[in-house]
Amino acid sequence: MTYHIKQLYKANLKNAVLIEGLPGIGNVGKIAVDFIVDNIGAKKLFEIHSDNFPHAVFVNEKNLVELPMIEIYHKKIKGNDMLFLVGDIQPIDEPSCYEFCHKILDLMKENNCKEVVTMGGIGLQRIPEKPTVYCTSNNKDIIKKYKHTNLNSNIYGVVGPIIGVSGLLIGLAKQRNIQAIALLAETFGHPTYLGIKGARAILKILNKKLSLGLELDELDNEITEIEKDIKTKTKQLGMLQKQKGNKNDLSYIG
Repeated sequence: MTYHIKQLYKANLKNAVLIEGLPGIGNVGKIAVDFIVDNIGAKKLFEIHSDNFPHAVFVNEKNLVELPMIEIYHKKIKGNDMLFLVGDIQPIDEPSCYEFCHKILDLMKENNCKEVVTMGGIGLQRIPEKPTVYCTSNNKDIIKKYKHTNLNSNIYGVVGPIIGVSGLLIGLAKQRNIQAIALLAETFGHPTYLGIKGARAILKILNKKLSLGLELDELDNEITEIEKDIKTKTKQLGMLQKQKGNKNDLSYIG
């Protein structure tokens, strides 16, 4: 198993916070992080390719192909280094997910990352009118830091195992003595549903707690483009899964 990590520029980071948002239930985390990166003008720091990503390419708007890739963006906000883990895919199986998360945490240690925030969705049988955001972590102190009137830490019994990078990254971070927290918003559990309301609910909390300076009103203006891109690539991956006869698609991943 191989991961190819390309660093695009030198960044002297200090006490950085990593925010992860990869595809999963309702694409809640992906919508949130994609919006942050675009809204604050974050700069791409790392590109990650791997043999453990889906064996396919995406066809872009220029009718050309793109290999699956995960990226890490960087932005210094009020003197604080923020990193954003984004992408259109997740590793394809359990061993590759473990290896990927270890690689990310190695990279974070090398770049003085002190904290990890992951995001995802909690799939419901209905569309929630006002999604509740729950949290869990590998350390009680970080829950105190992110305490918010709209954040519910009583998650036991609400959610089952948090599958994929959003969950595993938190568990493995504990072994590295890196504090980590997951923010999980209620959303509709259908594979084609986009959890925009859940993403917005998480963004409001992060905007307050990390002073990101987001213009949340612009989310509505940008959502059409975000929705188009996600639906196109989800459709392409869905076609691949049908060809493989694989029922275990990414829709169940937090």
